[in-house]
Amino acid sequence: MSTEYEKKISELEKKIKHFPNFPKEGILFWDIFSAISDGAACKLLQGLLIETIKTKFPQAEAVVGLESRGFLFSFSVAAELGIGCLPVRKKGKLPGDVISYKYDLEYGSDTLEIQKDSIKPGLKCVIVDDLIATGGSLNAAIQLLTNCGADVVGCLIIMELESLKGRKNISTDVPIHSLIKYD
Repeated sequence: MSTEYEKKISELEKKIKHFPNFPKEGILFWDIFSAISDGAACKLLQGLLIETIKTKFPQAEAVVGLESRGFLFSFSVAAELGIGCLPVRKKGKLPGDVISYKYDLEYGSDTLEIQKDSIKPGLKCVIVDDLIATGGSLNAAIQLLTNCGADVVGCLIIMELESLKGRKNISTDVPIHSLIKYD
C-alpha cells in the first residue's frame, strides 16, 4: 500500500482512545467509537475500508459484518462498493431460518448465526470487524461461512492486538489484513 494510505492509517490511529482497566481490571480497551464520533475520522475510516477491500479483496461479492461493531461498518462499505451486506450475529438475534456455529471461549462457549438464505454457494465474502484479540469470534465466523458454502476471500480488521496472538487461533489460511496493530 502507498505512503498516502499509511498516512491515513496514522491519522485514524491518532483518533482512537484507549481505556485502562475496562471492562475489567488488567484489560486495556481500544475504543473505535472515540474515532468514529469525529465526522472526519468516520469518513476516513470508511474510505480506508473501501480502499483496502478494492485493493486486497477485489473479488468480494459481499461484506460480512460481525456482531456487534463489525456491522456498524459493513453496510456503508458494502453500499459504496455496490455489493451485499450480511450480518453475523449472536444466537437468537436474527429472524427466520438460521445456520449456527458454536465455539468455545476461554470461559464457556458462544454461538454465531447467519440467515440461511443470505449465503449462496461460492459467494465470495470479506469479513469486516473492529478488533482481533484472541481470534475466537473471527475463526468462528470463518467456519460458519465456510460451512454455509461461502468462499471467505479475506478478513479486514480495524485493530489487532498482536500480543494476544489471535491469528494463531484462526484455523484456516484466509488472508487477514489489519489496518492498525497494537502490541
